[in-house]
Amino acid sequence: MSKPRRPRRPVDGLLILDKPAGVTSNQILQWVKHRYQADKAGHTGSLDPLATGVLPICLGEATKFSHFLLEADKVYHTRLRLGQKTTTADAEGEVIEERPVPALAAVDLERVLDGFRGDILQVPSMFSALKQDGKPLYELARQGIEVAREARPVTIHSLVLDVLEPPFAELTVSCSKGTYIRNLVEDIGEALGCGAHVVSLRRLAAGSFSLDQAVTREQIAEAEPAGFTALDAFLLPSWQGLTHLPRVELSENSAYYLRHGNPVRASGLPRDGGHVLVFQRDDAGGEAEFLGLGAVDDDGLLAPKRLLRTLAERGG
Repeated sequence: MSKPRRPRRPVDGLLILDKPAGVTSNQILQWVKHRYQADKAGHTGSLDPLATGVLPICLGEATKFSHFLLEADKVYHTRLRLGQKTTTADAEGEVIEERPVPALAAVDLERVLDGFRGDILQVPSMFSALKQDGKPLYELARQGIEVAREARPVTIHSLVLDVLEPPFAELTVSCSKGTYIRNLVEDIGEALGCGAHVVSLRRLAAGSFSLDQAVTREQIAEAEPAGFTALDAFLLPSWQGLTHLPRVELSENSAYYLRHGNPVRASGLPRDGGHVLVFQRDDAGGEAEFLGLGAVDDDGLLAPKRLLRTLAERGG
């Protein structure tokens, strides 16, 4: 007899998780979704099982804005091992080549690193989550299948050498979305002539979120017996990852028409258009209610783009 399905609830918000090592991003996402009994959940950028650190998880209506977090810049700290190449470009793979590590001073490595700062091209690893004909590349790689991949432009905003203790080094990398640190480390190793792979990887920040805001799996497990009030205290508002966007507040009347699909007039709209965070102000002086995203239309009006469903609309 199958176990009864656990009831779901309409919980909304962002959980900034400090992902542990040894699990996939999807495995920890499902674990969080189960703890919160959320009706919907999604993460905003995979981390390898070996990697730890900032993994924003969207619950409920917050999933409507996950693509904005996917587009965000990231910051990583990585420890790399020079002189060895592995099948996966990280410590989880088998060593397939060993070469002597040249005598290196920090100035020598800095010279090489300089060639990877700014706009560069990367060929995604076969062990990435990119898909080919609907299948993740890492699934094909595990079957021994290799397919052609096109180089993609990425930006390395900063690349800081923190430690050099050959054959190991540590780097802090600030980069654009879609940057593969394993590829970066492997390419640095090739530029040095000795090869390299990632030993450890920790994401320090994703967009505006940092480790200071992150909650561990252990903290969630400890809070769970106290109920949803304790768990929900870890959540940030759904709009928290969108604070780079302009904000407007509408009257109750204007909010009503916007919720029903009508463009409305609003003060403070950006002249160059684009997305806008929309709130309904509380005339009694309370906290404004987040309605969702709007966009400035060709007539200079605020049109609905991605609005939150109310509890009534969700049957709550």
